[in-house]
Amino acid sequence: MAPGRNTREKLEELREVEREKRAGEKKGGGPDTNEDGTVRFYKNAASPARLAALQVTRIVRMREAYAQEVIETVVDSSDMSEADRAFATLLSLGVVSTYGVLDEVINRALDRPADAFSDVRDALRISTYELIFLGKQPHAAIDQGVELVRAISPSAHGLGNAILHRIERMRGEFPFGDPNTDIDALARVYAFPKWMTRRLVEDMGAKDAATFLRVSNDPAPLFIAVNALKATDGEVIEAFSACDAALTPVLVNGTAVAGCFHVSNPRVLVEGAIARLFEDGKILVSDASAQLIASRVLGDEKPASVLEVGAGRGTKTILIQSDAQRRFGSQVDLTSLDLHEFKVGLLRDRARAYGADLSDALVGNATRLETVLGDRTFATVFVDAPCSGLGTLRRHPEIRWRINKENIDAVGETSFAMLCSAAEHVEEGGRLVFSTCTVTYDENTGMVKRFLESPAGSRFALAPIDGAPCISTKLDEGSPDAHFAACFVRKG
Repeated sequence: MAPGRNTREKLEELREVEREKRAGEKKGGGPDTNEDGTVRFYKNAASPARLAALQVTRIVRMREAYAQEVIETVVDSSDMSEADRAFATLLSLGVVSTYGVLDEVINRALDRPADAFSDVRDALRISTYELIFLGKQPHAAIDQGVELVRAISPSAHGLGNAILHRIERMRGEFPFGDPNTDIDALARVYAFPKWMTRRLVEDMGAKDAATFLRVSNDPAPLFIAVNALKATDGEVIEAFSACDAALTPVLVNGTAVAGCFHVSNPRVLVEGAIARLFEDGKILVSDASAQLIASRVLGDEKPASVLEVGAGRGTKTILIQSDAQRRFGSQVDLTSLDLHEFKVGLLRDRARAYGADLSDALVGNATRLETVLGDRTFATVFVDAPCSGLGTLRRHPEIRWRINKENIDAVGETSFAMLCSAAEHVEEGGRLVFSTCTVTYDENTGMVKRFLESPAGSRFALAPIDGAPCISTKLDEGSPDAHFAACFVRKG
């Protein structure tokens, strides 16, 4: 059913407002955008939490930023009550997680999708999320939604009211199909792109894919790593205990991860004694699956030399050296490499702060390592490969709406090129370890198969890790992120 005459009139009114905005003829002095991306809203009666969520989601959209980082700036540092900060965070993460589905629902309520301009859509998404995914009472959600539209574009508040009432009437039809038999409906229920849902069902099977989709929308658990270069597990456990906070040792795939603990109450991290552990480099935040993989890089015997490719900001660098200290009593000869100079600078600073030794930290193209390394070889080469990151959606929910099939294919080609280049720098009998934080077949098991069948991989054999062909962690209730790793040994 198309909107009626009054709604069409409102659409024309909105178009006129948009034309004026584009011409720079802003009325009432706003909404102006500050340097940090926040907006100075028009007069409105929206709640502080909803306005904060609107700020966050608008910045995430405009700057393609990570929601968690924007929340830290806009929400966590605000003077809102604890309850309002929690609600603002819920709305912010909910909207960026369900972004594409919210737009589909909004489009169904419009004559033409273009009738709702980007700023107005930002406001509508908040209330649409409340109506569709939180099941909020229509009166409050719609009234507040109208106020959010008023805050961003006063002349469009009537249009906002009409759209939200249409959405409220259609929410009984959502997800517009049976999720048990209709993959598109399944995608809408769990707020995933349809193409991605089809791919996950194909890769995992319907049951495992449905679990992955559902759990990807859960809050991410918090894990810390004890840095053995500066502290003992007992020292850290005692500090948390003094703050009435328990640490739980972690099993991943049934395997204990040394120095890895689950923190049940994240708020304890701001306590003075715990904050000092961070400041002193004694602990760091890292997902338990990432810690497991870092602890399997070096193998059973201390390698003479290690190359880390795709080192980023150095979290796994620290974890690898911490693992070496735990198991061998000293650090390894470690060279790291990343494409970006600014990341290498951060890596050097973090390694220094955490006491992790670096033989060298290089800037270079990991698909052409010979241009940086010449003919150097290493006993162990660790490739922390670029990937789609789908295993980390609980921490970065916006990823699902930013990537497409072509992105996954492209990053897969880069990953393969990195793996083949790294293979040239593994000494005979040495180890080549490959890892991702994603779940697609092509990026994980398919990549292993492709490498072994390639000329570069023909000199390698797959080596088991913990008695299995590879490490593959699955997303489940309360579990760590979904990561993957495989180990190859160069034939003598």
